[in-house]
Amino acid sequence: MAALSYARRAMTADRTADRSRDADPAGLLAAASAGDRLALARLLSAVERGGPRGRQVAGLAYRDGAVAPTVGITGAPGAGKSTLTGRLVAEARASGLGQVAVLAVDPSSPFTGGAILGDRIRMQDHALDHGVYIRSLATRGHLGGLTVAVPEALRVLSAAGMPLVFVETVGVGQVEVEVASATDTTVVVVNPRWGDAVQANKAGLLEVADLFVINKADMPGARETRRDLEQMLDMSAVGDWRPPIVDTVASTGDGVAVLWSEIRRHQELLAAGGILAERRRRRLEQELRRVLMARIAAEADRLLAADGFRSVADEVAGGRIDPYDAADRLLAEVGRAAGNRPT
Repeated sequence: MAALSYARRAMTADRTADRSRDADPAGLLAAASAGDRLALARLLSAVERGGPRGRQVAGLAYRDGAVAPTVGITGAPGAGKSTLTGRLVAEARASGLGQVAVLAVDPSSPFTGGAILGDRIRMQDHALDHGVYIRSLATRGHLGGLTVAVPEALRVLSAAGMPLVFVETVGVGQVEVEVASATDTTVVVVNPRWGDAVQANKAGLLEVADLFVINKADMPGARETRRDLEQMLDMSAVGDWRPPIVDTVASTGDGVAVLWSEIRRHQELLAAGGILAERRRRRLEQELRRVLMARIAAEADRLLAADGFRSVADEVAGGRIDPYDAADRLLAEVGRAAGNRPT
């Protein structure tokens, strides 16, 4: 009952945010920075919806310049990510952090398109802790495990003064890799008897993992899973950081303190070696690329709906020009249209 009550309060806050689209984003950001959680919910709702207002909010948060440390928790569905994240939140709070935020990427509701709130329910132990802010974001069919609004949401949380943000992905049947492009430290969660090392390597684990967690380590097969991971790491090129492997039982909290210590150690190494700044610069480059591709795709959709496309397509069908020349002509039209628009 407490979990359902918490979820209902969360949904009520979201509905209130939906009715507040006319609120001033700058004023909302100032209020969120002062601790107003409803203002923060409104800002996050704006970036999740996207559009001109979401773009305005994201721009304000970007110009603020604050960047909170981030930890991504990723792994296949059923690995225990939500319970583990809840335990890590407790460790972070016990370490003295005044606030901790969690972005929980949930599956989308087939009826509303919104997040189903499963992670909020599983983390309901923190419902009465005012130092913990949990926000669910809907995947909206995005198969990479991360909603496209996550970078903007992280920027808003940073501008609101959050000193640490956990990002928990939904999982897509195998360990997703996209979380590595959005967070400073990536924790990959696996279970005993998770599968052979070849399949794991295909999933891109070695490329994204900063730490491995064998959760439910009290189950049979944990030792064999550790052996497989160690062999994978032995065969890979390891630099200054070899991803540690931590055994946990999230349901009881066993091993979570060790995991939190390793996360802190990794983030200290990133900051001391200048690696953190480089990682964040690469993230901004990737974000710029995504934004640019989205704008180009929107322009292409506009072009495809115009009469000019149909006439060029007719020429291709008639054998008068080839598809490459046709694409060049259409791209030139896009360039001319962009040049004629007012800035």
